[in-house]
Amino acid sequence: MRNRGSFSALRWLSLLFVLGAVILFILQLVQFSRVWANLPNGLTIAGIPVGQLDRQQAAQRLLSAYSLPVELHYNDAVIQISPSVVGFELDLESMLAAADLERTRNPFWNAFWDYLWGSTENRINIPLRVSISEERLRSFLIEEVANRYDRPPTSAVPIPGTINFQSGAEGLSLDIDRSILLIDAALRSSTNRVVDLPLQRTSSTRPSMQNLEILLKQTIDLADFDGLVGLYLLDLQSAQEIHFVYQQGRDLPTQPDAAFTASSTIKIPIMVSAFRRIGEQAQNLPLPEEEIRRLMEDMIVLSGNPPADRLMERVIDQARGPLLVTEDMQALGLENTFLSGYFYTGAPLLVRKQTPANQRTDVLTQPDPYSQTTPSEIGGLLADIYHCAHNGGGALLAVFPGEVTQAECQDMINYLVANHIAVLVQAGVPDGTRVAHKHGWVLDAQFVMHDISDAAIVYTPGGNYVLTIFLYHPVQMIWEPSSALVTDLSRAIYNFYNIP
Repeated sequence: MRNRGSFSALRWLSLLFVLGAVILFILQLVQFSRVWANLPNGLTIAGIPVGQLDRQQAAQRLLSAYSLPVELHYNDAVIQISPSVVGFELDLESMLAAADLERTRNPFWNAFWDYLWGSTENRINIPLRVSISEERLRSFLIEEVANRYDRPPTSAVPIPGTINFQSGAEGLSLDIDRSILLIDAALRSSTNRVVDLPLQRTSSTRPSMQNLEILLKQTIDLADFDGLVGLYLLDLQSAQEIHFVYQQGRDLPTQPDAAFTASSTIKIPIMVSAFRRIGEQAQNLPLPEEEIRRLMEDMIVLSGNPPADRLMERVIDQARGPLLVTEDMQALGLENTFLSGYFYTGAPLLVRKQTPANQRTDVLTQPDPYSQTTPSEIGGLLADIYHCAHNGGGALLAVFPGEVTQAECQDMINYLVANHIAVLVQAGVPDGTRVAHKHGWVLDAQFVMHDISDAAIVYTPGGNYVLTIFLYHPVQMIWEPSSALVTDLSRAIYNFYNIP
């Protein structure tokens, strides 16, 4: 009887354990069934943990994370941009569908078994799927950011009553293309939603050529110069020009340009014509090379007239040297630049030349019948020499192919650079500035000066330019104030190109 009772108690105890296990299994199964209906543990969508959430809860969590504004920093300014403004839309359906696929990838009973044994699921991330309107983002950056916060550079301005310039202010602008990339990345991030906008700094601008022209004319007015000023400025980078003929506050027409006595600036055309003939006779030079070089130096650097005559007689043509110089200039399109005789005293006038410039009746400069030019034509010739020397271009090589070379043009520049006088254009630039120029002035029979001129190529850190200035006074040119005016005009232009 005792054995039966013991057996019965054990049986009931066993049954009780089995029943408990069944109940526990059923409870675990019910609990797992609820879990199974949700997204798998360890799952993230677009970096947001959504494990054990149902679809609606997961969608809400994603919307909450990605609907937060992105904070933009433009220097000290803080701008917030709502994702909806730029057409930001989450593709919730496709992301949640991918999440469901991950949930059903592991069969129910396998997953239940893992659940019972506490097996850790692999972490899985569903990548972000989103659409953003670049067009709307670009429009926002232009209209709401750049238009409000960009600061354009301001140009330097002339200081009234001086030949100096007041520096402008640096500009600031939004780099829109780079900003789009950074903001796009921030919109796609659930954590890094602050963007320091990339900015571009722009240097202050140079005043306009129109402002410079006004300053130059004001400088002439302040100098009380009552003669005639012809000025030509050519920017050798942009080909912009300033060209005026100015007399006592009045602008005179520049078409055609005004004729001036060329004086020693005519030695630039002589140099060009001589180099052309040297090229033609390279194998049979009319003079030893060293003598030609010495004559060229004496003509340009020392402004000697006898060397000019000798070059024309021996290198160009003994009888018609000046006329051939004129023909060369005409071939280059310089119809108002000519030389009608040699320099020596008593030299005959070989031809009386009429040009559009010297036939003007509104500009009276009493130009020398032996040699004349205009500010724009002698400036244009210098520009041709410059382009020939520096890039093998310009009219010289085109008009005289095989007769003028780039190396010869470089020699011409070197001769002009060696002309150091420390007055006129050269006095208006800092010491050490490279100036390739030829100056000129002449006295009449009564030893009265009426003309001063300087034609130059000026090399500066801020840009290279051609500058020619011709002054004429019908009564008498007083050297000190007149040369000082040329210097001031030169300094104003140098300052314009090299504003700090």
